Amino acid sequence: MRHRFRLPLSATLTTLTALTATGLLLPPTTAHAAPAEQPVGILNGDFALPATKGDGPTTVAIDNWTGANQRYSPAASGRTDSAHGVALQKDGNTLRQRLRGVRTGAQVTVTYEDSPAVSKECVASDVENGQPYTVDGSGGQLQEVTTAHDPGRVKGTAGSGSWTPRTYAFTATENDPVLTFTSKVTHSRTHLTCTPMVANLRAVEVPPAVDRTVERTALGTAEAYKGNEREKTLHNAAAACNGENACTFRPDTRTSFRFYGRARVIGEAFVNCTRNTVQHTRTVRYAERSHDSIAQTYADANLSLEEVARLPSTGDRAEDQKRIKDRPMAAQFALAYEKQWQRPWQWFSSDQRDIVETIQPGEVSWVELQPTRERVEGWFVSKKDDYRLHAVVDGPSRAVPDRLLQRTGPMSAAEKQRCAAERPMTTTPVGADSPASSADKGLLEIPAPTSAGVRSAATTPLG
Repeated sequence: MRHRFRLPLSATLTTLTALTATGLLLPPTTAHAAPAEQPVGILNGDFALPATKGDGPTTVAIDNWTGANQRYSPAASGRTDSAHGVALQKDGNTLRQRLRGVRTGAQVTVTYEDSPAVSKECVASDVENGQPYTVDGSGGQLQEVTTAHDPGRVKGTAGSGSWTPRTYAFTATENDPVLTFTSKVTHSRTHLTCTPMVANLRAVEVPPAVDRTVERTALGTAEAYKGNEREKTLHNAAAACNGENACTFRPDTRTSFRFYGRARVIGEAFVNCTRNTVQHTRTVRYAERSHDSIAQTYADANLSLEEVARLPSTGDRAEDQKRIKDRPMAAQFALAYEKQWQRPWQWFSSDQRDIVETIQPGEVSWVELQPTRERVEGWFVSKKDDYRLHAVVDGPSRAVPDRLLQRTGPMSAAEKQRCAAERPMTTTPVGADSPASSADKGLLEIPAPTSAGVRSAATTPLG
């Protein structure tokens, strides 16, 4: 419950400063530490899924990766760990994956190992000077690489692998940037399986600083993906989540935060034009709503918001209450939020307060609200982990109380002018300077008493 209190303006500012210093209040201007290096989840970076059948080479759809490539077991790859080796096949063939959760502006560093082919189909000329390929990430410079040399190879005999650690760094120019390995083996006589190999992929990032100045009405463009491909619209991903347990919302705690919104005046300004102190009580009412990037993305594209993508963020209480009950995505979001932060999510809030105002002569009184809000970024992910829908939701927060500021201050020039204005008047055309008389005395009819036993004044003038 919020408690009403009144302090002089200077004392209020001193109190707020002290609370901020203790960390109890988190205004938008609070400084934040620079982001530290964090791991990036390269999915199936060991190429172990699906499970290996034999030592290889086998052409298989490697889980979470796009591209037809030859896979070898760890033993056949000449490795001592559990990482499988993947041969990139011939010129132009790619192996790629979107790095999930990496945002535009992140500085990404990828580590991996490469080796010339271990295929027994290789001849000496295929591998004796190493094998070329390229690696690049969205926004990064294309890096040309040649594997270690493997002289003395004889066709029919498998190689033992010559694994070399590599590093590739880039700055992402899109969300969920694509990491791509491309074979550059061009010799027409080279066998399909005798191509450069990669293994044991890992990555870290230094994420961009969170921009806390973005307005809640401009939360950015929501994006949808199916596997490693970006979807042209949000519809299929939203439709995939249109079931009670069809999707799970995964919040990104790194980019989610609470903050105080812009202060706004609620109710009217009360101007005291009298020579006396005025005291009165007024009731102020206020409400907060949610906003989401999905609806804003549709609006920016001049498209009507599809039924499956509607979250409770219209600002209409009745409509939002209906959406809370009917829209699975609303329940998926709220459930994930509560699990993560151990408190319920609220899509809207409202309240009212009785404010007692004491206004000195020549002053103005008004009330301001600075609401606490919470911005949550994350992904709706389908149970099959194929569709992903990125979204940002901004709503009223229960984490800390709103600021209700009771304010008094001097009049503005316009208010002083209004107070100096004379009341409406007119002239007295006759007898403007004559003494006031009592010509109406005795002309008014005196009503008879109504109580029993009381004599009427009209019975005798003298009683």
